Amino acid sequence: MTVSARTAPRTPPQGDGGSESGRSRGADARALTQVLFAELSDLTPGTPEHARVRAALIEANLPLVRYAAARFRSRNEPMEDVIQVGTIGLINAIDRFDPDRGVQFPTFAMPTVVGEIKRYFRDNVRTVHVPRRLHELWVQVNGATEDLTVLHGRSPTTAEIAERLKLGEEEVLACIEAGRSYHATSLEAAQEGDGLPGLVDRLGYEDPALAGVEHRDLVRHLLVQLPEREQRILLLRYYSNLTQSQISAELGVSQMHVSRLLSRSFARLRSANRIES
Repeated sequence: MTVSARTAPRTPPQGDGGSESGRSRGADARALTQVLFAELSDLTPGTPEHARVRAALIEANLPLVRYAAARFRSRNEPMEDVIQVGTIGLINAIDRFDPDRGVQFPTFAMPTVVGEIKRYFRDNVRTVHVPRRLHELWVQVNGATEDLTVLHGRSPTTAEIAERLKLGEEEVLACIEAGRSYHATSLEAAQEGDGLPGLVDRLGYEDPALAGVEHRDLVRHLLVQLPEREQRILLLRYYSNLTQSQISAELGVSQMHVSRLLSRSFARLRSANRIES
């Protein structure tokens, strides 16, 4: 039995194997694919009949492309674009497939379809995703920029581009910024043209004194919980750098008493410091 491309259904049913009817449609599509490849091998490339059978093969296996494209739904790219790219891979697989090797066509075609989609994401999709409308406007801005450059013999101004496209200047600036986000640049990559090191080498560093800010704020919070005389003793000892004997002379108390007050202050500070405890 021979099935002509003229009589082949334009959208052959194909299931996902999840039900009896789905498996039946999948089997029908595989059988149709085998018949069409057998017919294609007897036709001369470039003839209308060859082109019709080839087109029927493409349509019969579009469910395979949709299945492969569904694996990339999380990439935030329009699914119709991904399916179009996958279809290119399907066409390449059809042109290279040899039925005499005994391999099922879906097994042969799937790596080619997936590989084409992955290549599309690698080479064409923006690393930083921008809204679709902004991306489409960027294409118009890019084309207007080229036209105006040829017309005036210089790079056009934002106002000239905006006037050409009947857009606001802010919209044009947003489109230009979107165009710059086509690929993310590594922080370690050297800057071309200016001879400077990578961006990571020019970023600021963490100031080691930042830890001191936190400590000082903590100490200030704890100090106010001490009696006034103990606060003064700590300030004289660690801010004015006085010895215990100098502090005792300053306050008119014994050095032993100063030592006991310091010890008691430290104990209170440690008990109040919930971070250490």
